Formats: sequence, C-alpha cells, structure tokens
Amino acid sequence: MGGPRGKEDRTLKVDGLVNGRDLGGLRRVDGTVTPRGVFFRSENVDWITGNGWQQIHDAGIRTVVDLRQQGERNTDVRERPGWLTTIHVDLDGLENKEFWADYWDNGLVGTALYFLPHLAAMPERAGAAISAVVNAPAGGVLFHCVGGRDRTGLLAMALLHAIGADPECIVDDYLETVRLGDARAANSKRNNAEPRLEELCRQHGTTTEGAFRDTLAKFDLKGLLDAAALTDEDREGLFTWRGATTTPPNREGIA
Repeated sequence: MGGPRGKEDRTLKVDGLVNGRDLGGLRRVDGTVTPRGVFFRSENVDWITGNGWQQIHDAGIRTVVDLRQQGERNTDVRERPGWLTTIHVDLDGLENKEFWADYWDNGLVGTALYFLPHLAAMPERAGAAISAVVNAPAGGVLFHCVGGRDRTGLLAMALLHAIGADPECIVDDYLETVRLGDARAANSKRNNAEPRLEELCRQHGTTTEGAFRDTLAKFDLKGLLDAAALTDEDREGLFTWRGATTTPPNREGIA
C-alpha cells in the first residue's frame, strides 16, 4: 500500500489522539490544494486529555461531529470544554436490520465493501453527516467515529471528492489510517485488526486498498446528494468547504 502523501504534515497533534489529521493540504485535480483548518478527522475524541482539548482549541476547531451510535456515545467518561459544540449524527442506522444482516456479523462493516451499499440503502444518513459538518458553527470541524477508520473514512471520501481532491490523495488519506493500525490498537488497548480485515477483503476477491479504490471509482456524489435531498445551501457549503475556497471544482454532473 502507499501513494502520493503530501509533503506537508497534516497530523493533528493532540494528546490522546494518534489518528487525527487535517483534510487540508491535499492536492486537487486543478493543481491547488484543499483548504486547511476547515475539516479534520480522528478517532474517538473521548480519549482526548485536558491538555489535548487546549490543542484542539489552538487548532481552531470549535465543533465535533460524532458519527457513532448512541450506545457508543453512552460509554464516554471525560468532560468536554464549554466552548465546544458537539453534534451527533448516527451514521450507521442499526435499526435497518435487513441491511446490516449482510455486513455486521461477517465483519464487512470494518471494510470499504459496505460503503456503497450503505449509501444506496440509507443515503439520508450520510446526507445528515454532510449537512452537519458544512452547517456547523464558525470554526474548524472535527468529525469522528471510534477508530476514525470507516465511518469517518466514508465522510472524508465524500468531502474530499466534492472539493476535487486528486483521487490518489483520497485513497492515500484512507490508507493513512490503515498504516496507523498498530498505533491505533495501542491507543485503544485493542489488537490491530488490519491483518484480519485485509484477509477478509482477500476472501472477497480484493484488498483493503482495492476495496476503497473501487468504492471511490464508483462513488456517485450527485446521486447521494439527490437521494439525501440536500439543499442548495448544503451543496454550496460542501463544494466550497464552508466558503473556504473561491475555486470550487467543476460541478457539472454532480451539483
């Protein structure tokens, strides 16, 4: 695995996090780079220390969008600062038992193989997540799930695709979380699941990287936005990254 990693360090250096980074600074197909300080991704923010929250503030982040299920949120134990806005969007939608029967118990929920089927079955979930991040209060927006891998990766894919990021950079951003498997496992006091997920993908005729590449190649952003009934305001915020760029990508066919 590998790809065109940016020369600039995009790591969000926060005590308690090992998988946080700015989505800014990635090459776009028009030769510019994605705006910095707008969208950040990470693992569970409940692991952030008191000093870490000061680092979050210093990074300009003022809103956290939590993509976890309510049951996962109920396990949080650390107090958060008063200046922070937290928005909850359950991206999974476990009540759709018919859908999850094909992806939960068999482990495919831990791979990109479930992304497109999930977007097709429950577009309103991803639509709500997009709307939440683009309409958040002023300041940087950090979105996360538990490991910062797949729910977070799905939303990052949509945001980066909308701003016209180079597909190789979108793939590499997803793979950066995979490369951090050992660090993520140690930080969460769990075993590194990456070897198991790689083997699971191989059993389905692909790889961790191949599954994501195929997903990105087939990703229909216009179809998602239409199915989720996102407003013109939502779309404007998405394609300009909350007004951070005056050179949005060519939206023909996707706006």
